[in-house]
Amino acid sequence: MAAERLVVVGGDAAGMSAASQARRLRGPEDLEIVAFERSHFTSYSACGIPYWIGGQVPERDALVARTPKEHRDRGIDLRMRTEVTELDLAGGRVRSRDLEDGREEWTGFDKLVLATGARPVRPRLPGLSAAGVHGVQTLDDGQSLLRTLDRTEGRRAVVVGAGYIGVEMAEALVNRGYEVTVLHRGPQPMATLDPDMGGLVHTAMNAMGIRTVAGAEVTGVLTDADGRARAVATAAGEEYPADVVVLGIGVEPRTALARAAGLPLGESGGLLTDLSMRVRGHGNVWAGGDCVEVLDLVSGRHRHIPLGTHANKHGQVIGSGVGGGYATFPGVVGTAVSKVCDLEIARTGLREKDALAVGLRFVTSTISSTTTAGYYPGATETTVKMLAERRTGRLLGVQIVGGAGSAKRVDIAAVALTAGMTVDQVVSLDLGYAPPFSPVWDPILVAARKAVHAVRSAGV
Repeated sequence: MAAERLVVVGGDAAGMSAASQARRLRGPEDLEIVAFERSHFTSYSACGIPYWIGGQVPERDALVARTPKEHRDRGIDLRMRTEVTELDLAGGRVRSRDLEDGREEWTGFDKLVLATGARPVRPRLPGLSAAGVHGVQTLDDGQSLLRTLDRTEGRRAVVVGAGYIGVEMAEALVNRGYEVTVLHRGPQPMATLDPDMGGLVHTAMNAMGIRTVAGAEVTGVLTDADGRARAVATAAGEEYPADVVVLGIGVEPRTALARAAGLPLGESGGLLTDLSMRVRGHGNVWAGGDCVEVLDLVSGRHRHIPLGTHANKHGQVIGSGVGGGYATFPGVVGTAVSKVCDLEIARTGLREKDALAVGLRFVTSTISSTTTAGYYPGATETTVKMLAERRTGRLLGVQIVGGAGSAKRVDIAAVALTAGMTVDQVVSLDLGYAPPFSPVWDPILVAARKAVHAVRSAGV
């Protein structure tokens, strides 16, 4: 009997995790694996790119978990610089184009994995394709930005967008000695937080010397006589001088192939799958990583949450299914952490506007504390905001902004959210204590105590 063929579209976290797991379960004589990757790199940490740009990570290859050769040595036919341009689901084949020589061919499949990732949001504005304007989604993007930074004599940078990518790139450019201005449309940076917590980020960034301009609607990038970026223009008529421009506006699912093939997409444009990561209605097609929507366990709705942690788990689940095993991906609670210079930022669960969007009635509590015992040397301040359902006290979300030791406390809340705990139950958690690690009452517990009081005061 001839071996089945698995075709994987996308050679980063989800795609190659799926291929590797399937190979562990099924040998080459039983399952042929062909993977296509359009870039020069595979299995790398996109999350590490800002730290490579900023100099904390000394070299690009430190971000590569597994090279193409290592995948090929494991029995995976990995075809680099090859882009899949069409899916023929009825015929069980994909069309690909070699980006080096332009050659096209069809490759048949018995099982198909779509791991096409996400693409940076690029508004259709004048000048965004000019020299000196960069996105930072891939290692190729990072390499291109570094070349610009090495060639540019000026030291003025403008970052467009103040989400995770924006604030991390602001830090990277500060570390490289740039004068940084961050432009964003919202009332505060970090729209993944409530505005009051985003305000703390704004204050801290300005104190670090990063100019943060709220309510700035970018209308285009202005260029010099050589076609290079020289400034970013806004609807208010302001021009912000720039020797380099970094786009940190966010990403969207890369699902044009899936859409053209008629596969089911959600509100954000991400692919819809079942718990085993099979694309709905298609028994031999799986999808994972930044191109899919996932179930939010707190709100009960599907969302697009592009994170490497999810992508690797998706790949493991998919590979198990392809390999004849069984695994599921039940959903997420929306946990994320970031930093800008010395400020740590974390969130999990719902923001106020998320809770309102799904019709939840809630109370909030916000507290200030320290990350260690107040008398312990090096204690830093931290602010914790907690949302709880008004009637039941069910924990709905937590946001944290503070100094060293703040961000990873969000993991306590992530576990509590996954378990469906109430704030009363959170208060009773037996957390570790010693002066170098926390006050007697950990900031999470203090916020939970205040949330319990808010729930009881609010009544039904």
